[in-house]
Amino acid sequence: PSTNKPSRDGLYYEQSGYVAAKQWLVGNAGYTEININANSRRKTKVFGHPVYDYSNGQRGGPVISYLQTALKRPNFQLQSGAWVQRINRTGAVATGVVVNIGGTVSTISLSPKGRVISSGGALKSPELLMKSGIGDPAVLTTLSKANQLGGLPSSSWINNTAVGAGLFDNPNTFIEMSGPSIQAYNYQYENPIAADRDLYLTKKSGPYSFAGGSCSFWDTIQHADGTVAGVQGGLGAAGYQAYTDPNTVTMNIYGTSGLKSSGKVTLDSTNFLPGPSGDVYYSNPQDAQDIATFIRRLFDALPGTGLTPLNLNQSSTIPQIVQYITSWTPYTRGQVNHWSSSCRIGPCVDVNTTVIGTKNIHVVDASIVAPLTVNPQFGVMVAAERAWELIDKVML
Repeated sequence: PSTNKPSRDGLYYEQSGYVAAKQWLVGNAGYTEININANSRRKTKVFGHPVYDYSNGQRGGPVISYLQTALKRPNFQLQSGAWVQRINRTGAVATGVVVNIGGTVSTISLSPKGRVISSGGALKSPELLMKSGIGDPAVLTTLSKANQLGGLPSSSWINNTAVGAGLFDNPNTFIEMSGPSIQAYNYQYENPIAADRDLYLTKKSGPYSFAGGSCSFWDTIQHADGTVAGVQGGLGAAGYQAYTDPNTVTMNIYGTSGLKSSGKVTLDSTNFLPGPSGDVYYSNPQDAQDIATFIRRLFDALPGTGLTPLNLNQSSTIPQIVQYITSWTPYTRGQVNHWSSSCRIGPCVDVNTTVIGTKNIHVVDASIVAPLTVNPQFGVMVAAERAWELIDKVML
């Protein structure tokens, strides 16, 4: 279950950033303070406490929820340490998977009604499809020459350039914000403050019961053609790199849904392992313009708040901000690893998440969704729940 009060005692901790941001955004910038979950569709000039997938003071997710239910089923087996190398298939029908477990390679065959569901993520799922002879024919040719397709002839390839295309990650910028009312909190897991350590260990409460972000806020950028880009920010608990004094915290700035830049999943030429192409971030200049506009709007509301940006001049123009956020520094072009959208519904999988050109291979992970807000975990879990409902109907 999600909550905006992850501490089990129901209290908020380390809130100086929230108080300062509320004065700045609600008091000066025209934002509305909301309960984010109760107003989930509102993403224009809204501000509130972050919503976490936490339970009992600990991070949640599939491992502590779905997996625990699955482990009780007599027909479920969890195999750790397994590397699925490729899917064997006859034409459009998967017949098994080739898997390396502890250095031993074997084939696990499917039953006549069996299905393969890949949930390896937006980098690994396209890799698996490519190594199973499903993907861009140019990539498949390279893999075949390197003996990576298990001898699958080109006549059995399923050519689809949408496999691995459209890869997205949220471009991230750190802006270090300082002010006399800010009280930074540095998480020290090897040597924590004794009182905070004990509060967490005995009551699952206190600063260590959540991820450190004090607030989240959203806005939208309207384009002349009617399209909309989503932008998002949040304040962390402490500063970063050269700015770590007790009165400084990091403001994260993200581009989210509606951004136009994307790349693709590429395989390296040595081990044929997946990674992002170099054009994931800011390959469409509109994205940098939108994020810079967001930052400029925020800076316009700073006078009178006592807050000062340290690594980007408060008087910077939009072109200057564009130049800064698209240049490589410790604070810009951040790779947040929210990978998604590399096997999208439509060109790569159908509405039942079946891989185009196959009958019983599915992709169910962030690959199939369009770009989402930060953190995209909830949206991916929703998509996965719906996907299983559809797969279940197909199996009947």
